[in-house]
Amino acid sequence: MKKYLTDLLTSPILLRTMVNTYLTESKRNKTLTDKQQKFLDCLVVTNGDLKQAAELAGYSNGNHYQVVKALKNEIIDFATDVLANSAPEAAFKLVEIMKTNKPMPQIQNKLQAAQAILDRVGVVKKERLDVNHNVTGGVFILPAKAVEKEVIEHKSQSELLQDDLEPIIEWENEGGS
Repeated sequence: MKKYLTDLLTSPILLRTMVNTYLTESKRNKTLTDKQQKFLDCLVVTNGDLKQAAELAGYSNGNHYQVVKALKNEIIDFATDVLANSAPEAAFKLVEIMKTNKPMPQIQNKLQAAQAILDRVGVVKKERLDVNHNVTGGVFILPAKAVEKEVIEHKSQSELLQDDLEPIIEWENEGGS
C-alpha cells in the first residue's frame, strides 16, 4: 500500500492533472497558446527537461530558451506545485528514516533531499522566542548629582612676577646679600 501511495504522488497522471489545474484563469495573467500549453504538458512527460519538452511541443531545436523566457512564471508555479505534491512523500521519508533500524543506502542524501523539499514548500522548523520578564520592584528615582565647580584663578602677568619675586625680597629683608 505504501509503495502504491508513493507511486501515485509522482505518477504522470497526477502531474498532468497538476499542469492543467495549476494554471487556472485566476493565476494566469495571459492566455497561453496551444503550443505553450503543450510545452507545459510535456514538462510532465520529460520529468522537467526543458529542451526535450520544447522539442515534443513542436518548437524548433535550440528554441527552448525563448519558450522558457516567455513562460518563466508558469514554469516556476509548476515547479512549486511539483514540490508541494512531493511534500507528503518527503515527510513520510523523514519518519521512515527516523524509525528504521536497518541500514539504508544513501540515507544522508535522502534525508537532505526530504528536508530541502519540506523547507521549500514551507514546512520548516519553528523557532520560538519566549520573552518572560518579571517585574519585582517599582521605579527608583536617584537624587540629582552634585556638581562641583572648579574655580580657576587667573592672575595677571605682573601678579605672577610679584609671586616669583616674593621669596627674593624676603631673603633680602632678612639680610641676605
